[in-house]
Amino acid sequence: MINQGWINLYKPKNISSFHAINKIKKKFSINKIGHAGTLDPLAEGVLPIALGKATKLIPFITKKSKIYNFTIKWGLQTSTDDSEGEILFKSENIPSLEEIKNKIKNFHGQLMQVPPKISAVKINGQRAYKLDRQKIDFEIKPKNVFIKNLSITNHKINKTSFLIECGKGFYIRSLARDLSHQLNTFGHIISLEREKVGKFNKETSILLDDLLKMVQRQFEINCIRSSISMLDDILAFEITDQNSLKDLSFGRSIKINIDNLKEFSSSTQDKDSLFLSYKGDIVSIGKLIGNLFKPTKILI
Repeated sequence: MINQGWINLYKPKNISSFHAINKIKKKFSINKIGHAGTLDPLAEGVLPIALGKATKLIPFITKKSKIYNFTIKWGLQTSTDDSEGEILFKSENIPSLEEIKNKIKNFHGQLMQVPPKISAVKINGQRAYKLDRQKIDFEIKPKNVFIKNLSITNHKINKTSFLIECGKGFYIRSLARDLSHQLNTFGHIISLEREKVGKFNKETSILLDDLLKMVQRQFEINCIRSSISMLDDILAFEITDQNSLKDLSFGRSIKINIDNLKEFSSSTQDKDSLFLSYKGDIVSIGKLIGNLFKPTKILI
């Protein structure tokens, strides 16, 4: 049985993130599985899959920066802000390349963004897309999001392709809607690919079909990555003492030698999120007070 690990999956188009991981779960009889960062059915690309106790680490992956390439078609706004929805509005105004270059300068750094109505955002405990299906009128409050970089990669008469690096909770469909409005037109996403999530990237991902063709049992799946290898920008300490491991399993605090901390980044670290590992697996997350580690999550 898998204790924990990650699969760097490449999700194809026309399948939801839930159905993708459900296929993996059934194929390999995995009891506990989850994914970090939902991809729309019409989107493709990197979908980090957590196995076993690595599901407890999903919040640490979803907060990582993401890179997408996408294409906006100008002149039409749809009910879903992508090509799946019904056409709501039309415009004959098609922006020029120079106009687009000018406006994307407004989309940088911290921004307030309203998620699409067809999304998994919760409104009073219910998913927005479910309320929309029930024809219930509702409003979605804007959320604070972050864009590190946004650039144009290709431009044709009525469509433009972009590359973006953004933070957690960012909706590319909302960007298409908002950018179009600033250009005095309408627009929607016609293609969307996620190339990177933290250390998960397209180049090292495995196609869903290739994964499902594997005949090995789950503990022999050769594309599973250790948790410690997929978490960057962290403070980590490798445990070798069995007594410390036993104490942790009971939720007890342990003493560690802070000189042996592995720094995976030169940036300032948060001492409230220290990871303890054992043979490549994360066994606990907790706080460091002096040389005393106090566990907040146990993954043994």
